[in-house]
Amino acid sequence: MSNHPAWKHRHLLGLEPLTAQEITWLLDHSESFLSTCRDPGAKRTDLAGKSVVNLFFENSTRTRVSFGLAARRLGAETIDFATGGSSVSKGETFVDTARNIEALGIHLVVVRHASPGTPHLLAKHIQAGVVNAGDGPHEHPTQGLLDLLTIRRRLGRIDGLTVALVGDIRHSRVARSNIHGLLKLGARVIVCGPPTLVPHELVAMGVEVCHDLDRVLPECHVLNVLRIQFERQKGPNFPGVREYFHRYGVTAERLARARPGVLVLAPGPINRGVELTPEVADGPSSAVLEQVTHGLAVRMAVLDACIKAAGK
Repeated sequence: MSNHPAWKHRHLLGLEPLTAQEITWLLDHSESFLSTCRDPGAKRTDLAGKSVVNLFFENSTRTRVSFGLAARRLGAETIDFATGGSSVSKGETFVDTARNIEALGIHLVVVRHASPGTPHLLAKHIQAGVVNAGDGPHEHPTQGLLDLLTIRRRLGRIDGLTVALVGDIRHSRVARSNIHGLLKLGARVIVCGPPTLVPHELVAMGVEVCHDLDRVLPECHVLNVLRIQFERQKGPNFPGVREYFHRYGVTAERLARARPGVLVLAPGPINRGVELTPEVADGPSSAVLEQVTHGLAVRMAVLDACIKAAGK
């Protein structure tokens, strides 16, 4: 039986299936962990006796470290699973690997994988909770939640805001989680970037598509500047980095054309001089470091909610 009546899921696979009420509850629950996040010596016992494994099949620094620290701050035991030295390299299937790990008494698996839908597959084959830490270009729900939390804490609301997602939308799981969360909570969402990186079919999700950043800047309360994911692209999607920066790079001069008090987010890693300049990344409009702190709180909230929903 869950300790959280508003949350009944032992998995967090994406923001798309969640209701506005469930997303809002997760944001509220995350707020309760912020004081712990700001105190390096603070530790809770909410998940004492529980165990969490980080099962990462793709490179990660911020997300993997954040989930591990979140589990430890809650008193849980943590295991980092390195695929390079595992039986996966000997031909063991993904599901068999997870089942064997679960047999050790794991309560929750945090999984990142290059293939969309992998966390959903895993959730069908194991009894432990599953949290999606990024499945290819599909979703990255905790990043979406921490972006929502940052917006809400900085601007006091989400409903009625205009948020522009700028950059490589086509390959971005962060964009999709943001879109689902923002729309459910009442924001207007604009996706902006080169036509090759902003699929027009996203209109079906309820967003507006634009290829001219300067035209929409005066309307935006929030700019979420997404990284160009060169590693996922199979060929050039724009003439060059210099041309991209000229049209879509967020500079102090360009930011001055936005609404007063505009908030700048960037999920990282930041390519300085490609998506935005150092003076913007480190300036008063930026909430990049706040996002990191909020990410720890969100992951503590998600681990706590999913493990307690499982009732184990």
